Amino acid sequence: MNPYCSSLTMAEVVPVVPSYASPTKQPPKITSIKILAESPDLITIPASYTFTPNSHDLVVSDTEGAIPVIDYSLLISSSPDHRSKIIHDLGKACQEWGFFMVINHGVPEKLMRSMIDACKGFFDLSEEEKQEYTGSHVLDPIRCGTSFNTSVEKVFCWRDFLKVFVHPVFHSPSKPVGLSDTMLEYSKRVKEVTRELLKGISESLGLEADYIENALNFERGLQISIANYYPPCTEPELAMGLPCHSDHGLLTLLIENGVSGLQVQHKGKWVNLNSIPNSFLVNTGDHLEILSNGKFKSILHRAVVNKNNTRISIAMAHGPSLDTVVSPAPELLDRESKAPAYIGIKYEEYVNLQQSNKLDGKSCLDRVRI
Repeated sequence: MNPYCSSLTMAEVVPVVPSYASPTKQPPKITSIKILAESPDLITIPASYTFTPNSHDLVVSDTEGAIPVIDYSLLISSSPDHRSKIIHDLGKACQEWGFFMVINHGVPEKLMRSMIDACKGFFDLSEEEKQEYTGSHVLDPIRCGTSFNTSVEKVFCWRDFLKVFVHPVFHSPSKPVGLSDTMLEYSKRVKEVTRELLKGISESLGLEADYIENALNFERGLQISIANYYPPCTEPELAMGLPCHSDHGLLTLLIENGVSGLQVQHKGKWVNLNSIPNSFLVNTGDHLEILSNGKFKSILHRAVVNKNNTRISIAMAHGPSLDTVVSPAPELLDRESKAPAYIGIKYEEYVNLQQSNKLDGKSCLDRVRI
C-alpha cells in the first residue's frame, strides 16, 4: 500500500509452462517471476500471466503537476496558519484523490535508498535461501512468494514479494546482512510520519487530532512492509504487476527505485504517477473510508510493468490493531445526522478476508457496505 501477499509459498508455485524458443528444450522449474523473466529462452509470456486488455481502461498522460503534494514540514509547523492551510489541503487530497505525495518528511534519503537496496539484496538471494521465508498463512509475520494469491488466481501477476510484519512486534529475515537493521530504522521513521498525517486527517474531518490514533489503537496498529519486485517483461502490454485494487488499513506510504509503474484511478481514468525524488507516494485505505463513513474513499490503484527495467517498490502499510472493530466514527454520524454506511468489522477478520481471495477492486469493502 498493500498490494499484499499470496497464501501459497514460492516452493509450491509452478505456473503453466511458458513459450520457449525451442520446443525440444526442457524448461526450468519456475519458482518466482524473477526466474521466469531471467530465462534466456523466454520469447512470449505464458498464458497464465496474460491479462485480457480492457478497452474501457483509459490511461491519461502523466499529471505530475496536478497530483496533490503535501509539505510535511508545514504539518508539524508551530505556525497555526501554515498548519491550518496544510490540514485543509490534506483533507481535500483525501476527498478528491485518495492519493497524495509527501515532501520534506524528514526521513533521510540515504535511509530510503538503503531500504530499497536491502530489499533488492533479498530478491537477489538464491531460491533456496528465500524459501526459508515462504510462510503459509496470510498472517504469517514473514512471507515471500510470487503473484498475489496463486491458490485462487487464474492469471498470475508479474511480481515477486517480501511481506514482513514490522509492528507492533518487529520481524525481519536475517538475510541479507543489514536488511533487518535497515528495515527496523526505516519502519520506525515512516510510522512517525504516518502518525502525524493521521492527526492532520483527523482534524480535517473536524475531529480531535488524536481521534484516529486513539479510536483505532494506532500505537499497537499493524504495520507491514511489502517489498515488490517487478522484473522486465517481454510483453508488458499483456502482463500486470498488480491488478486494480484498494488497500486494507488507513494509509500506505510507498517508495520506488526510480522506475515508475504505479497508476491510480481518478475520475474514471488511470493516471500514471511520477514521484518527486525523496518523496512518499501515499494512498488512503479501506478503513479510512469506513471510519469517515465514505467521505474519504480508498483509492483504486494498480502496478504496470515495462520491457527494459526492473521496478522495486516498498509499500509500508498502516492499519488499526488486529483486534480493533472499525466502524464509522459516531461523532461524524451525530454531527452530520447520517446513518452508518458500513457495518463494523474486526480488522483481523477483514485482512484475512481480503488476503485470502484474489485482488478485485473493492470487492472486500463491498461486503461491509450497508
